[in-house]
Order: sequence, then C-alpha cells, then structure tokens
Amino acid sequence: MTEIDAPKEECGVVAIFSSQLNSSRLAFFSLFALQHRGQESAGIATSNNGIINLHTSMGLVNQVFREESLSALKGNISIGHTRYSTKGSSRLENAQPFLVTGLNGEIGLGHNGNLINAKELRENLLRDWNCEFKTSTDSEVIAHALANAPGKNWIEKGFSLMRTLKGAFSITALTPNSIIAMRDPLGVRPLCLGKFDSGWVVASESCALDQVGATYVREIKPGEVLTICDNKVESAVWPGTKNNQQTCVFELIYFARPDSKISDNLVYKTRVQMGAELAKQHPVDADLVIGVPDSANAAAIGYSRFSGIPFSDGLVKNRYVWRTFISPDQQLRDLGVQQKFNPLPEILENKRVVLVDDSIVRGTTTPRVIKLLRSAGAKEVHMRVCAPPIKWPCYFGVDMATKKELIAANNSIEEIRKFIGATSLGYLDIKGLLNAVTPPKKNYCTACFSGKYPIPIQLPMDKFELESSQK
Repeated sequence: MTEIDAPKEECGVVAIFSSQLNSSRLAFFSLFALQHRGQESAGIATSNNGIINLHTSMGLVNQVFREESLSALKGNISIGHTRYSTKGSSRLENAQPFLVTGLNGEIGLGHNGNLINAKELRENLLRDWNCEFKTSTDSEVIAHALANAPGKNWIEKGFSLMRTLKGAFSITALTPNSIIAMRDPLGVRPLCLGKFDSGWVVASESCALDQVGATYVREIKPGEVLTICDNKVESAVWPGTKNNQQTCVFELIYFARPDSKISDNLVYKTRVQMGAELAKQHPVDADLVIGVPDSANAAAIGYSRFSGIPFSDGLVKNRYVWRTFISPDQQLRDLGVQQKFNPLPEILENKRVVLVDDSIVRGTTTPRVIKLLRSAGAKEVHMRVCAPPIKWPCYFGVDMATKKELIAANNSIEEIRKFIGATSLGYLDIKGLLNAVTPPKKNYCTACFSGKYPIPIQLPMDKFELESSQK
C-alpha cells in the first residue's frame, strides 16, 4: 500500500547487554534497523555504574542521535525505542523510553503495543501510589505499574503486570543493573532474543539483531518475562498464559521488514506465498505483474511465479519523501502520490497489468496509483490485494482508522473496484491468508478482517483518551 494510506507502524523496541562494548551505539544501530516501525521520535536510556541516563527527541533515529549524544550515554546496558503514536499525541514528552521512580526504584521502559485498560490503570496508580504522570501514553502507565509492582524479583514483578495489563505489549525495561523484557500472554506484538560474543540483544524484529552482528536465538514467548543481569539470562512464562497465541497477522503482511523472522519464519518467503495464494484465488489474463513498492514486491513475485505472468518494476519509489521536517506547499501537496511514486511508461504502455498491493485501508490513494499507471499507458489494471478487506479498527497497537473511515467496512468489493478505477479487484480471503502464514501450532489475530478480537472490546477507544485526564 502507499504509505499515505497505510496503517501506521506502531513502535520498535531494543535492549542491549554488552560486557565489553558501548551499549548505546549498539542500541542506536539496532533502532536504525527498526526505523520502519516508527518515525516520530526515538530515544535511548543507558545505565552506567547504577546511574541511568536518557536521551530522547523528535525525528528519525539518525536525526535524534549525534556523536556527542551517544558519547554521553555510557554504560554496558541500554534500551531504545522508536515511536509511532498509537496512544497519545506525537510530541516530545511522549517520546520513549520513559524514566520513572517507584517502590522498586528507578526504571526506564519502552513499549510496543496498546493497552485497552490504560485509563483504569492510570486512575488506580494515581489513587494507590500517587504516581506523577507527565505524558498521555499508556506506556507511561506500564512504566509506573512496573516500578511499583509487587514481587520478590523482576520475574515476579513482571507476572504482576501480566495479571493487570490488558491488551498488547512487548516491553524492554532497564534497571540500574539489569534488563527486563516481556511479551503479553497473547504474543500480539513480536519480540525476539539474540546473542553476540559479549552479550545479548532483545528487539522487536530479528533484522535489528543482524544489524549489530548478533545471532538469532528465539522468539520471546507469549507471557514470558526475561531478565539479563551480569550476562546471565533468566526467564519464566507467566502461569496464567494460555495456549492461544494471537500474533498480529499484519506484521507478516506489512509491518515487519522482509528480512525479519516472525514466528520463526522469514517474512519475505511468507509474502511470496501470499502472492501465490492470490494468484490461485484470483487468476487473470495479463501481460505483467508489478508490486506497489516496496512492501508488496515479494507478494507480486509470488503472484508472478504461480501465474506464469512476468514480473516487472512498474513504479519507482522515492524512499526519501516525507523523511523531512520541511512541509510541501499546497501545489506540491496536491501532487500527492506523484511525489511518492514515478511510473515507467516504456514498461507499462499498452500492457494489461496486475497491480499487487498489501492492503487497502481508507482507499484514498489507491485510485491515484491506478490513475498513474493508466496515464503511463497501461490499458488494464487488475488490482490484487494480499490482505482481506479491512472492516474493523485495531485496538492493539496499530493506528489504522475508525470503522467509518475503512472503505471495505462501508462498501462492497464491486463498489470499491469502481471507486479505485481498477479493471478488476481481488482480495485474498482469510483462509488463503492463513494458508500462507500459519506454521504448525501458531495462531494469528485477524480481528481487523473478522471483527473477532482476542480480548473483548467494550467501547470504541480513543487514541487520545488519556490526554483529557492528564494531570
């Protein structure tokens, strides 16, 4: 999909324990590999001889950190975060990691996911512990909850959180002498463990491990609390965890980098299989297959291989659009998709084109992409979509859209086809999607397609609900 109309990427978290190297530099490069998961703000917290230091700012990872800021973040343990806001506004005070102090001392915390009971927990923490909240995020609620959690050790304190937090959370936390990582009992958001010669890495995706020369060890299990102290790893799974993992299937469709492993499978290979399933379900006579770059290229290759229709580049992506703080004026803004993609007329002219994309959310930009292809000479554009029709909003860490804004929630497939201007339109159905992504004994959350949420949702939730009660 075009990033203009994409579900926003949630967040990325990392944690580093290094017995020899400067951990903040390793955290920086790990975050750099996770930049696709959030571009609003970034931060790193380190512990040096029991003293925790923090640097956060708005912007991309390489805008937030310079040589002088990394040099000031000394210590052999660190955590990092790159953010897209799923709860709370995009502003500096909401940048993570957060530092808070409670009954258990000072901790730093970074969070990927979304709580559905954040407002209730915030009120309880204010009443019971008189916590001082400085932001409008559910992540700060988690930080205060951990800083005041009961238990004899950090694993027991983590289990206390498992009993009270409802929703999606993959967490990296920092104490003066240790790292804590935990993943919610449903395993909605990814988290993995890696090893290098002098230490350990925890990260949202395995591509962050590759960036610093670490070897992938395994996924953090749903409901698992893991601690690293003195280069020793200890972990346990919360006894209340049930065997009903619900990893977000959109990680495989769109969010994760293709070179990452999710559920121990390479994302690239899974997307190729999605394209093959699409070709099975929605064959068409055409001259070439193209993908909307870059997220749909692997699926387009899968469609091409199964159908026998040649694959080609048809759109060239400008990877640096909207990676600046300089806003375009109205004339440039009106160009919209043309700033993001440029078609190749010599490839497209007089061709019947299969256009593969990962999803259609609001449907605001797909018509412009199809118009671009037609203006470049394509005589037919057959739209093929790897995600089933998105009819329900996400409450577990994806800023997608309200139900009113979702085009498939309010229109038939034929109405969508007419609206986007495609010659034909085919969505991969849920069964075909799961055929492509489901390894043995793994389950996935498909609530945005089916409306069947892994945790009951009582009321429509507001991204900014904590701002009205901020104190």
